[in-house]
Amino acid sequence: MGSVAATVASMLFSGGCRSLAVPAAGRSLSISRTALRNHRNKNAPTWCCRSSHNSYNALATESELSKTDSESLTASTSSDSFPKYDRLLPCPLQKTPPRVEHLVVSEGGPVLEHICKALELPPLYVKDLIQFGAVYYALVCPQPPPSATEEQIRVFKEVTEPSVLCQRASIKGKTVREAQKTFRITHADQFVEPGTYLRVHVHPKRFPRCYEIDWRSRIIAVAESYVVLDKPAGTSVGGTTDNIEESCATFATRALGLTAPLMTTHQIDNCTEGCVVLARTKEYCSVFHGKIRVKKVKKLYLALASSPMPTGIITHYMRPINMAPRLISEDFIKGWHMCQLEIQECRKVPWPTPAIQDKYRVEDCGWPYQDFAYECKINLLTGRTHQIRAQFAACRAPLIGDSMYMPAAIADMSNPGLNPFGKYKRDFSSESEKETAVVNWIAQHGKEPGVAIGLQACQISWDDNEHFYESGSPWWRC
Repeated sequence: MGSVAATVASMLFSGGCRSLAVPAAGRSLSISRTALRNHRNKNAPTWCCRSSHNSYNALATESELSKTDSESLTASTSSDSFPKYDRLLPCPLQKTPPRVEHLVVSEGGPVLEHICKALELPPLYVKDLIQFGAVYYALVCPQPPPSATEEQIRVFKEVTEPSVLCQRASIKGKTVREAQKTFRITHADQFVEPGTYLRVHVHPKRFPRCYEIDWRSRIIAVAESYVVLDKPAGTSVGGTTDNIEESCATFATRALGLTAPLMTTHQIDNCTEGCVVLARTKEYCSVFHGKIRVKKVKKLYLALASSPMPTGIITHYMRPINMAPRLISEDFIKGWHMCQLEIQECRKVPWPTPAIQDKYRVEDCGWPYQDFAYECKINLLTGRTHQIRAQFAACRAPLIGDSMYMPAAIADMSNPGLNPFGKYKRDFSSESEKETAVVNWIAQHGKEPGVAIGLQACQISWDDNEHFYESGSPWWRC
């Protein structure tokens, strides 16, 4: 069973690894930590390992980079030697770069105490991270990746000797897959035993828009089993891996004064506004999921496009890789997911004024300013991630403010054939040449929008319109 071993592996194979003392059989592991930084994807680490004689000395460089985790830490220190801190809440004004730390518990005790010592973070800060859902634990961490070096694998094997693992009563009777499952730490005083793996998202993704919203005014309906919310752009429906605090579900629950938290039943992009159904019970959450599966839930969207679109059904095929940007093809490709939407109407509307774009923090993505935009009503026939955004961009009518897909559409228009899956795609002499073209095409896309784009979930209904709800006016009409 690769249990404790796998734990250490995660650390050995993530971004800057501290020195690791390999224990004798039956002894608890000495502390090890790694810093994982990847500004494009926090789940895609770069693998390297640097040693240090003192597991805390190597923090010096990092502490200068993160002189303030979450903008609140200061150079001064408190009486217990931890930096002073003014809390993660409310949201800091400036963004901090992604930072994920991987730890192995050397001595059993409260998780708060262990993280504070290992990462030299203030207790209040760590308590807030736990409240955010940004701290996870597992009995066993993942196996080393294929990129691991021989030395890393050797150390991994040494710390996963059966004689070491057999001392862990907590992993007896569990399969490796079961022991590798991660769970959120929910209490600061939660006990963690030696060998436990911890993952700490030191800089959780933040959603400052949550603090600007009158949430009570965004409630469309309150029923016995569900709540319908007019979700604001720039917010997450149910939170992220590292932040369940700043979410629509959390803030709507508080706005309504509910004792039980609302639960998500479906998702729309953070940058999209409009109708979202939140369940009041686990039972209804399952019921609504079932309705989605059997296509009893109908969603209509309004999209503000930069160019006119024809009415009718538009079909594309989406690459089955769960990573943005989503690549789509006009032609059928085996294994790719079909994407279909029906444009019911497309009407010319005034292009949003600079004042309106500033108010809703709509990004200027390089599309030349023009007098008119095009508001399209869409019946979403399949519900793929980024589907409307990707399909409109592929039709050279990207949504206003879509900083991910609009730059690629502009690049494709100025250089037909750049998109290896587009209408003007060229033939490739080899698979490697095509792979290079795909990489280059991905590079033409930008970052995910920070707040609003021209997209609203304007209607949601189910059970043959027995339940029917509409959102308010989209931001571009305000």
